[in-house]
Amino acid sequence: MQVFFFHVHLKGGDINMRYRKKPVVIEAIQFIDTPERLEELSKFIDNQPLRVDYKNPNKPVLKLQTLEGEHIASVGDYIIKGVKGEFYPCKPDIFEMTYEPVTC
Repeated sequence: MQVFFFHVHLKGGDINMRYRKKPVVIEAIQFIDTPERLEELSKFIDNQPLRVDYKNPNKPVLKLQTLEGEHIASVGDYIIKGVKGEFYPCKPDIFEMTYEPVTC
């Protein structure tokens, strides 16, 4: 992963434009194509109807309506509930680099 840092020179000096992600606890569930997990996913997304596309039976995809429009989740992707109650997919490698389990 590449990280870019920008320095902008404005009247009055340089502005450092680096940011740290705020620590926010999120809810998430991994998309696995089993009847049990699909039922859990349906409950997780507030009992909205699940739209799983089996056009390619070996690679089903979950279609999610997000704030930015429709997004596609592949088996293994995590479905995250955002801070505004929205749902969106996240690839497993990005999820594991960004989040860690929280103990209650």
